[in-house]
Order: sequence, then structure tokens, then C-alpha cells
Amino acid sequence: MLFRAILIALAGLLTGQASADTLVALHTLRARTIVTRADVGLRPGEVVGALSGSEKAVGLETRTVIYAGRPIRARDLGQPAIVERNQIIPLLFRLGSLEIRTEGRALDRAGIGETIRVMNAASKTVVSATLGADGTAHVAR
Repeated sequence: MLFRAILIALAGLLTGQASADTLVALHTLRARTIVTRADVGLRPGEVVGALSGSEKAVGLETRTVIYAGRPIRARDLGQPAIVERNQIIPLLFRLGSLEIRTEGRALDRAGIGETIRVMNAASKTVVSATLGADGTAHVAR
């Protein structure tokens, strides 16, 4: 019985019945748009680098304009921004038991977990920091 199931599956692969779907935009999505299920659909065929399921895109934010009918690639999407450019945000440096907190100005838009440039408000030094869920920029050594 198992052997028969394997033969049927192989026959389907050899005749080209197996296919992959590609995630496409159903209408033009502007940059900085949060993707919903109504924005995307599946098109038969596989496009290299394109997403294959809506669950991988829904809830993310578009980084660029995605035109109707175009495949959606992972690089076109990112976490929704919680910090806008020029926004004043908490800046935190932690090393062992040493903790330094100050304010900084975000030099980029960013979502949770992304690395951004932040200008220390006191020293005017620009540092790279990873954005936490609470909007705090965590400076790496």
C-alpha cells in the first residue's frame, strides 16, 4: 500500500502536476503600508525569491511600492515601524552591572529588532543600536 502511494506521488511529480504558488499584490501597495489578507493573493507558478504564502506577509510593512500583480519578495517587507526618523527615543547602554540611560534622536525609521542609527542628544555622537519592543534603542558594544 505504501509502495503504491509513493508511485502515485512520483507519477504526479513526473507529469508536472506539482506546482507552487507565488504571493502577489492584488492592488498597488504604497511604501509603509501594513499588509492585510485583502492586499495579497496567490498566483499559480513559482517566482524565485517570492513568498509562497500570505501568512509570511500579513502584518508586515512594505518597504517599497509593490505594484498590482507583482510578486512579493521578503526584501520588500519588514517589521512595522514603531520609531520614526527624528523621534526622540530612550538610548540604553548596558555592560555587566553598568547601565547608562540617556535620550537620543532616531536617524532612521525602524521596527522591533532592527538596527538603526541614533544620535546621542547630549554628546551628538552617532551610535548604532537595536530597537526593543518598548522603543528603547539598545547600544551594542
